[in-house]
Amino acid sequence: MAEEELDTQYDVIVLGTGITECILSGLLSVDGKKVLHIDKQDHYGGESASVTLSQLYEKFKQNPITQEEREGKFGKDRDWNVDLIPKFLMANGELTNILIHTDVTRYVDFKQVSGSYVFKQGKIYKVPANEVEAISSPLMGIFEKRRMKKFLEWISSYNEDEVSTHQGLDLDNNTMDEVYYKFGLGNSTKEFIGHAMALWTNDDYLQQPARPSFERILLYCQSVARYGKSPYLYPMYGLGELPQGFARLSAIYGGTYMLDTPINEVLYKEDGKFDGVKTKLGTFNAPIVIADPTYFPNKCKSTGQKVIRAICILDHPVPGTSNADSLQIIIPQSQVDRKNDIYIAIVSDAHNVCSKGHYLAIISTIIETDKPHLEIEPAFKLLGNIEEKFMGIAELFEPKEDGSKDNVFLSRSYDASSHFETMTDDVKDIYFRVTGHPLVLKKRQDEEQQEQE
Repeated sequence: MAEEELDTQYDVIVLGTGITECILSGLLSVDGKKVLHIDKQDHYGGESASVTLSQLYEKFKQNPITQEEREGKFGKDRDWNVDLIPKFLMANGELTNILIHTDVTRYVDFKQVSGSYVFKQGKIYKVPANEVEAISSPLMGIFEKRRMKKFLEWISSYNEDEVSTHQGLDLDNNTMDEVYYKFGLGNSTKEFIGHAMALWTNDDYLQQPARPSFERILLYCQSVARYGKSPYLYPMYGLGELPQGFARLSAIYGGTYMLDTPINEVLYKEDGKFDGVKTKLGTFNAPIVIADPTYFPNKCKSTGQKVIRAICILDHPVPGTSNADSLQIIIPQSQVDRKNDIYIAIVSDAHNVCSKGHYLAIISTIIETDKPHLEIEPAFKLLGNIEEKFMGIAELFEPKEDGSKDNVFLSRSYDASSHFETMTDDVKDIYFRVTGHPLVLKKRQDEEQQEQE
């Protein structure tokens, strides 16, 4: 790419092609902003990339096996698209809304995840996806099921403006524990609702106002209702398809992309505000930069948490899951004497992410001791025979400041949660700080129709 062909002046420069950055560059391009998107790596996805098996061995193993050995055991390299960060999409969640409204769904195909399971007293149980499953579920006794049914009816019929639907509860003043008490729910049901439906990773939420939990449970129920079976969706060919889909969106609206382009220097104006970047392809200027934490390590701080992730290759479905081709397993913290839940995301050749007959199980949790590999032992036990495993530890970072002083807007590291809701919160937060107005999703087709008219 010759230097003279390139514009040097832009409205926004985006560094890193993680899912957060790609959504923002797509949204800002649709808004009419002139966007330059740069990644120091030679592939899309940043920390949230999907990689081949050979890349996985290079990244995690000091002595990778030969290509011959690898292909003999696991088939062709091109059949593998392994997520570095395991997450599912909530069918009714904010990322799904963004995908639909920006029409990125035309570039990415999705498949429903077959089920969600929860670990209880040494066994895994399917989280009921409908009333029929709930009635036959061994997770609760018959009286508890009736109380649970009343609780879920309250969730679905609650209307802010109709006091009669509140049942005497105030979502902003009553704690979630008080809500559970009102419906007479037992400890194991509370654990099931809080961890397998509201998807909290620990029990801090019990003493906090009920509204966030209410919203999470409602989202879960609406997501299940959308397609049945489970609340989760997963893209064919892996999560790495998502950043690429938004990159295509940005390109259609005039965004410029440069991969394999390290940043040699960041430029600032005299008043300390961002001015541009120097690269091997030249100097590019913009008043605003959006980046992941790896581009501005001095402007980030550790959250004090580290996540361990273990990518496991299996040659069989997970025992006790009716041969499901994809699922999530949640191990609530209290079941294994921990402070944080352990998540397992399982996908298979049905999603074109591994060769025929194989399954990928990715375990993740927040580290609590100095022996993190032992902390995820309960998860390994549920998977049966593991053909190969790759383990990595990631420290979680967040920006020190909000970007208003220097126009450097940084995303947060991807957390240990099993879905994208916290990531989309970050997208909306950065979008608001960059543009000064909240993200309002407009359908892309409508805009195209208007242009035609």
